[in-house]
Amino acid sequence: MIILKPDTIQRGIVGELITRFERKGLKIIGLKIMQPTVEFARRHYDKDEAWCEKVGQRTRKEYKEQGLPFNYESDVDAGKAVLESLVNYLACGPVIAMVLEGGLAVRHVRNMVGFFDPIDADMGTIRADYTIESSYVAGSGERAVRNMVHASGEVDEAEEEIKLWFKPEELCNYELAIEKILYDPGWEKERKNDTGE
Repeated sequence: MIILKPDTIQRGIVGELITRFERKGLKIIGLKIMQPTVEFARRHYDKDEAWCEKVGQRTRKEYKEQGLPFNYESDVDAGKAVLESLVNYLACGPVIAMVLEGGLAVRHVRNMVGFFDPIDADMGTIRADYTIESSYVAGSGERAVRNMVHASGEVDEAEEEIKLWFKPEELCNYELAIEKILYDPGWEKERKNDTGE
């Protein structure tokens, strides 16, 4: 499950990012543009207190590195504030929701997207290549890091997110010509026979 966030649409680079996924060999089986409501964004970011605490700890560390005051009573409160900023960010404009399919798709997509904070993402990843945004630019936590893309982190997470964003009839089951090359173990043998050897 991929979401091209509002900043990606505003920058006019949706096609470039979709092309990167297609060139990797991933198949698009669901694609739509929509404007999430705040309520829908909250359902997408359905995070528990443990997640909030972990994110709050990271936020505390970033504030310290930036010399900013940590004005939260706890790490959980800081994480909840980050969560609310993510919700508002996702709901601030149209997004592209997309389901990709392929061998180890979740892992490949996460590698392509890069680390959540673009300043720490590896060169060649989407977040490193397409934005100068970072937690430092986002500043005191009043807004989310505008990191362009959401990508499911685990297969289970992807399955739940797909159910939220897509009805079963909105997903297409079809084959690409490239699938034979990527997945068929007999492809080399077939090609050898086609050449008359």
